[in-house]
Amino acid sequence: MTTRHLVDPSLLPLLDLMPSRAFTTEALPQIRIESEARFAFLGEPALRPEVKVIEGPGGPLEIYWYDPSPGTASRPALLHVHGGGMIIGSARSMRHGPAGMAAALGMPVASVEYRLAPEHPFPAPQQDCLAALHWLAGNAKALGVDPDRIGITGESAGGGLAAATALIARDTAGPKLAGQFLTYPMLDHRTGGPDCPFRNPMTGEFVWTRPSNVFGWAALRGDYEASDARKGWFSPALADDLRGLPPTWIGTGSLDLFLDENLEYARRLTAAGVPVELHSYPGAVHAFNAVPDSHLAKSYSRDLLSAIARML
Repeated sequence: MTTRHLVDPSLLPLLDLMPSRAFTTEALPQIRIESEARFAFLGEPALRPEVKVIEGPGGPLEIYWYDPSPGTASRPALLHVHGGGMIIGSARSMRHGPAGMAAALGMPVASVEYRLAPEHPFPAPQQDCLAALHWLAGNAKALGVDPDRIGITGESAGGGLAAATALIARDTAGPKLAGQFLTYPMLDHRTGGPDCPFRNPMTGEFVWTRPSNVFGWAALRGDYEASDARKGWFSPALADDLRGLPPTWIGTGSLDLFLDENLEYARRLTAAGVPVELHSYPGAVHAFNAVPDSHLAKSYSRDLLSAIARML
């Protein structure tokens, strides 16, 4: 059975551009090279970043700083976390998303070059994202940022890491976030595996599949048992308590592998008293916004940007 007939026609070119590929430890270096090349093909972003280097938990940590109006004070700001299944991608190559947000919203965006698994399993990526948040909040005045209007955003693995960072910041009395904006976030390490709580036959056929998800989570997990108080920091769907998290925006696709875990996370957030805005785009596969001229990508961009502007 295939779900291709359910894919919105405007997204069909994406299925050929980003075919599903089996991840293995041996193939990962080449897949990373191909991923970097794919983003290089896009050319220069709307804004060129300034690369700032801070002291991270594992050594120097790069922050790509997109500032549309340097010298302006008391602005809202975003911390951006790129996607890539925890195993590929980089802030260096994936510049168009944060640059576009900064240009469209007129607010600065910091994109963090977090360490990737399996070389750096949990909690290394989460620690890097938290360090970037502490840097942004701690240097707010010098950066022209209002520390009370900082949000966090990310796509796919970046959305999962953004959600994890929000949980860690809450649990450790870290910087208070004004909002989290999660695009098809990767939240539940069980999805696609033998313990998956979701058995939706209409999701996960394209772009990011069940085998890909199992590989990515295994790489991030390393030898962590996911049984202690940090389990929600690793896999936000496992968090016992979602109270006290910032107002949340979630956008996902009806054919995305992460649809069910995204809907469940939204349900649990609302039950915990967290304001949630949820969008499910019909006929949308994972990474559907990579087709910028599609009507779905335009709707997504309008919804996301208006939510950021309103909440921050």
